[in-house]
Amino acid sequence: MLYTVPTKRGLGIEIWGTDDDLTYLYNTIDKFWNNEDFSAQVGYENRANVISSFAHEIRKASYGSRLVRNSSHFTAAEIPYRGFQISWPHILFCMSCLNYNRYWVETTKYDVSIFLQLEHWIEKSMYNYDSLGAKKLDIFLNGGIHGNNEYIYQYMRNINMRFFEMKGGKTSFRKLSELMKTASIFTPEYQELLNFLKDEAQKYNCKIDNLDIDDNNQIYEIEW
Repeated sequence: MLYTVPTKRGLGIEIWGTDDDLTYLYNTIDKFWNNEDFSAQVGYENRANVISSFAHEIRKASYGSRLVRNSSHFTAAEIPYRGFQISWPHILFCMSCLNYNRYWVETTKYDVSIFLQLEHWIEKSMYNYDSLGAKKLDIFLNGGIHGNNEYIYQYMRNINMRFFEMKGGKTSFRKLSELMKTASIFTPEYQELLNFLKDEAQKYNCKIDNLDIDDNNQIYEIEW
């Protein structure tokens, strides 16, 4: 059974499953990510950048290179479970990108079941960690992120860095919804970041797509 639990300090979730669970998850996501059928769509590469590290972690976890347990969190039966950690901003942006890409690929009932299962557990982990923060954050799992943002990777990286700078805990989790407003089109925060990205691209004489954050790795060297 694929499931998630919130990390100890609330920076994100742990996604757990058997080897088969993670393999099925990877194969489903691969269909809506690494697919030439919609590679000509605006923002394809940017969405792929958001999804690729998520897919990479799933693959690494399925090999036992991340988190390992002898059983799930819900039973003492000895069945090997493997997992990995992903931040709240990253998983929320991933779901938005994947759901947007679903418009361009034939989707089976099985595909839908995987997405619904993942969304269910993400939402459950939100509320299990802190119901007050979850009520404000829930909208960003359900369409609040502008999935057609052609610079969605840069938006995710910006919000993710600012979230990690707050060091975790319930106070940070409750503030995340304010940061996530930047991901919603027509908000002042969205336009403000877009203007900043345009200025930075002009400054460095490059395309916005080529921008990335020169962040300090120490920001991420904290307890999940």
